[in-house]
Amino acid sequence: MNNPAERKSSVCIVGVGAVTAVGLTAPSTAAAVRAGIPGFAEHPFMIDRQGEPMIVAAVPNSVDDSSGGDWFSRLAAHALHEALLPVEPCRRDVGNIEMFVGLPPQRPGRPDDMERQVTDTLGRGGGISSVECIATGHSAGLMALEAAARKVVANPSGFYLAGGVDSYLEPETLEWLESNDQLHGGPNAYGFLPGEAAGFCLLCSQATVERFRLRVLARVGAAATAREKNLIKTDTICLGKGLTEVFQKVFAALPLATDQIEHSICDMNGEPYRADEYGFAVSRVAKRFVNASGFVAPADCWGDVGAASGPLFVNLVAAAGQRGYANARHNLLWTSSESGERCAAIVLSEIPARN
Repeated sequence: MNNPAERKSSVCIVGVGAVTAVGLTAPSTAAAVRAGIPGFAEHPFMIDRQGEPMIVAAVPNSVDDSSGGDWFSRLAAHALHEALLPVEPCRRDVGNIEMFVGLPPQRPGRPDDMERQVTDTLGRGGGISSVECIATGHSAGLMALEAAARKVVANPSGFYLAGGVDSYLEPETLEWLESNDQLHGGPNAYGFLPGEAAGFCLLCSQATVERFRLRVLARVGAAATAREKNLIKTDTICLGKGLTEVFQKVFAALPLATDQIEHSICDMNGEPYRADEYGFAVSRVAKRFVNASGFVAPADCWGDVGAASGPLFVNLVAAAGQRGYANARHNLLWTSSESGERCAAIVLSEIPARN
């Protein structure tokens, strides 16, 4: 997206916010992931079937006194505030902001009225005109990004927020994961380590960037959603058809048929289902990757963060450009929900020109 016409029509990311087990801000989170620092520790009171403490990735000082919809809302509000910092000096001129936020689906330990609690908290003041919740789990955060990007194209004068928040650390949720053989530990080497996090991105058009003299952190080149019919925790066999479809959708938006993906970030978490799904999908579109095996799975550091995944991946791309260590122009971000949604986005790094 180097030519001026493309830049004028591009969807720009101008703010990011994050809170994870490895960082309480976007920069600290990105630095920890780049360094490969894990955020895992024993849960203070949850014990697995072998009588050992469950291993989780908790936001520091959260496990003992935080739970339910209130905790989700607090996590989200923290990341939301950080994402809005770039427009604080001109907040009165920005106008109302529409928000899309990804949430986990219904599951044990999740409050039934979570959408209401999150909407009430995040929509209270601060110029937020509306909050739309997307409760589809892992893909929800990227689906929020897709919805916000579509709004930027439709109304280039506005600002839009895309985010996600999730936590697997409720006792009922942890017990449910273990009952489904999804909790990593003891004899189960193929489960995942549950985490909690929130991530947000602030989006606008290139014209709005120029009007408010904002810094572009990254650009959304494409975003799309597809559906996988053969789901995890069923007797069906997933051959990666849904993931293949969504890859093909975003690849079609690349300017040139020869453009390749140099870098990938995904929500693989150690479960064989996800690895198999990617293996089948990438075998069909391998020519579109510089190195299909060269992906990053940040769950190795911050645990599985479900609906928060997508916006946190955007933060990693933005940080690489800001700090000058980005070595890729086209970044493929992708997520897979247990209910079948497959979402992918191509996010373009802002790589400073070198003299």
